[in-house]
Amino acid sequence: MNFRLLKAPQITTEAATTQSELVALVPATASVARPLAAANLVVGSTTRLELERQERGVTPRVVTFSLIMAAVFGYALPVIDFKLHNTFLGAQHLPPGAVGTLIFLLVVVNPLLSRFASAWRLSRNETLTVYITTLFSSLLTGHGAETQLITNLIAPFYFATSTNHWLSWLDGRLAPWMTPALWRDGGHYGPIGRAVVNNWYVGTAGAPVPWGAWLVPLALWSTFTLISYFMLACLGVMLRAQWAEHEALSFPLLRLPLEMTRDLDAGQHRLGHISGREDSFWRNPLLWVGVAIPATIQTLNGLNFYFPDVPRVPLDINTGLLLTEAPWNQLGWVPLVWYPMVIGVTYLLATEVSFSLWFFYFLMKAQYVGAYMIGFPAATLPQNGALFPEKLITGYQTWGAFLMYVALIGWTGREHYFYVIRRAIGREQPREGEKTELLSYPVAFWGFCLSWLVMVAFTIAGGVRWDVALLLWITYVAGCIALTRVAVEGGLLSLQHQSAPLGLIARLLDSGPSHWLTAEAGIAPAAIFQTGYVVHTRSFLLPSFLHSLKLAHDRNIAIKPLGWLIAAVIVVSLGVSWTTCVGLGYHNGGLQLNSQYWMHGNGDWAMNFVKVVENAPQNTAWVNWVYLTLGAALTWGIVWMRSRYLWFPLHPVGYLMWGNYPSAIFCASIFTGWLCKVTITRFGGLDTYRKLMPLFLGLILGDVAMMLFWLGIDGWQGRTMHQLLPG
Repeated sequence: MNFRLLKAPQITTEAATTQSELVALVPATASVARPLAAANLVVGSTTRLELERQERGVTPRVVTFSLIMAAVFGYALPVIDFKLHNTFLGAQHLPPGAVGTLIFLLVVVNPLLSRFASAWRLSRNETLTVYITTLFSSLLTGHGAETQLITNLIAPFYFATSTNHWLSWLDGRLAPWMTPALWRDGGHYGPIGRAVVNNWYVGTAGAPVPWGAWLVPLALWSTFTLISYFMLACLGVMLRAQWAEHEALSFPLLRLPLEMTRDLDAGQHRLGHISGREDSFWRNPLLWVGVAIPATIQTLNGLNFYFPDVPRVPLDINTGLLLTEAPWNQLGWVPLVWYPMVIGVTYLLATEVSFSLWFFYFLMKAQYVGAYMIGFPAATLPQNGALFPEKLITGYQTWGAFLMYVALIGWTGREHYFYVIRRAIGREQPREGEKTELLSYPVAFWGFCLSWLVMVAFTIAGGVRWDVALLLWITYVAGCIALTRVAVEGGLLSLQHQSAPLGLIARLLDSGPSHWLTAEAGIAPAAIFQTGYVVHTRSFLLPSFLHSLKLAHDRNIAIKPLGWLIAAVIVVSLGVSWTTCVGLGYHNGGLQLNSQYWMHGNGDWAMNFVKVVENAPQNTAWVNWVYLTLGAALTWGIVWMRSRYLWFPLHPVGYLMWGNYPSAIFCASIFTGWLCKVTITRFGGLDTYRKLMPLFLGLILGDVAMMLFWLGIDGWQGRTMHQLLPG
C-alpha cells in the first residue's frame, strides 16, 4: 500500500491555520495518508514573507522579560498547582500562562508604551518570541511535568509499611544518588534519610531545608532531565520540515497567538493588501461577544464559590445519577463538562478530527455495553497489567494504535527522514531549507541518538537491566511522537496516554506474574523512571518545540538566538521550580498540600506498579497480543480508507485518544464545538464560518482572562480547589 502524501508547497503558519476554515468545504487537511486538497487551495499566501521584511524577534528586552517570566512561573506554578490546587497555568499545550502573558503585553504594556514612548512598542515578532518562551516556562514547572519526580523520589519511603513491604524493594536496590532518602546514609534508608523524608511530609517551619541530602540527587536528575529535553529538541528539528511543509499540518493551537498579534502588523503589506483598522482583531465586536460569554458565566460561578447564595451557571451534568440501570451502568465514569476554551479551540479543528475525538470516546464506552450484553460485564474483564487498571479491550488497542500510527508517520515521511540520515552520515549535501533549522540535520540526528543513549545508560546505572531500559525509552519516544501528532493535527489541549508501557510489555511476555520484569531486572528503579517521565505526559515538551520551530520559521524569527534563549528559559524554569517544590514540603508540610495526586498518589504509583506486575492474575498472554494487533490493524485501516476515499469521516487521532482522560473530560466540549462548526458551515457556508471565527476565539480569551482574574482573587483570599480547567 502506498500511503505517500502529495507534497504541498511551503506555507506559513498563518496560511496553514486557514486550512481549518477550508475543511468545511474540503474534508481533511494535511494528515497521514490523505492528499493535501485543502492545503493546495491556499493561493498567494506563500509570498507573505517575501512581501515584508520582518524584525528578528530576539531582542535584549525580550530576553530579559522571558527570563523574568521563567523565574516567575518557576515559583508561581508549583504554588498554584500543588499548594492551592487552583486552575493550572500550564498542563496543556495552549497554556493559560502563555496566553495570559500575551494578553498582558498587548493590552497593558504596548498601550502604555504607545502612549509615552511609541518607539519602544513591542513588535509582533517580539511578542511572539515571548509567547514561544512561555510555552516552555509555563509547561515544565507545574502539574504533569518533571516536577512530579520530586515526590516520586521520597513518597515510596514515607508510605512504606510493614504490611506493604515496599522497603524490601527499595532499600539496597536503588543507587544512592537516585534519592535523598538514601544519599546521606551510604545507600541504605537510615536515620538521616528518614529525617529528610519525614520532615518533608510533616514540615519543619523555620528550620533550614536539608539541601545537603538533596543537592546530588537533584543535580543528577536535573542533568538527566535537560538531556531528555535536548533529545526532544533534536527530534523536533527532524520532524518540523516534514510535518509543517511537506505534509502541511494545520497547527491549530497557533491560530490564537497569531490572531492576537495580527494588529501589530497594521500598516504593513500583508496577504496582498494593506491592513487597516477595519481588519483589527481587537476591534471586532464578535470577539467581545465571545469574551463576554465565559466572563459572565465564570463571574457568576466564581461569586457562587465565595457566596453560595449567588446563582451558579451549571457547566456539568452528573451522569452518575442518570446511568444507574443496566446496561448503561457499565459505561462507568462519563463526565459531561463544558469548558468555553475547549469549545473555542474545537471550532478551529478540521471537522473530521473533532468528530473523531468524540465519536471514538463513545465507541469505547459502547464496547463495555456490548460486552455486558453478551455476558462479559466490564468488572469481569481481564486487566491490562499496566499502572492503571484499564480493561483489556481498550488498553492494548490504544498502544497498538500508537505504534502503528508512528510507523505510518515514519513511512509517509520516509523520503525526508532518509535524507536526514544521509546528511548525518555525510552522503548528502545540505539543501537550502536546512539553513533555517535550529540545528543542522547531522547535529540533530547525532544529538538525538547520543542523548537517547545517555538516557539509557543513566537508567542502567540506576539499576535497571539493559533490555528493560531500552524498551522503556523506545516506548517513551514513540508515545511522544504520537501524542505530539495529536497536538499539531487535533489541537487537543492535554495529552497523556495514562499507562505504564513496561507493564504492558510484561503482560505481553508473561501470562501471569512477570518473569521478565523482576527484582533482578531492576523493577523498582525502572518504576521510578517510568513514573517520573513516561506515565503522566501531560506537559511534555515535544509539542512546544514543534509549535515554536514552526512559528519561528514562518515568522522569520532569528532561530539560533531563539534556541539559546529557549535553553536559558528551560534551565531557569527547571531550577526555580524544583527548588520551590522541595521547599514547599519543608515550609508547609507535604501532608498539608492540597494536591493529593502530587503529594501522595504520584509517589505511590511506582510501588503500586511493582505490586501490580508482581501479583498479576493468571491470564492468556496471546489475548493481549490479539488486542494489540487489533488496535494496530484498525489504525492502519483508518489511514488506508483516508488515503483512498475523500468522504471517509474518521481520523486516527480520535482512536489514539479514545480511552484517555483528556478525551473523557473534554468530550462534551468537543462535541459542542464540532456541532457549532458543522451547523454554521452547513447553513452559512465558509464565509459565515470565517466571520464567526472571532466569536470562538473570544471564548478562549474570555476563559483565560477569568482564570487569571480568579487566580488573583484566590491568592489574595487564600482559597483553594477553585479550578476553571480540569485538574
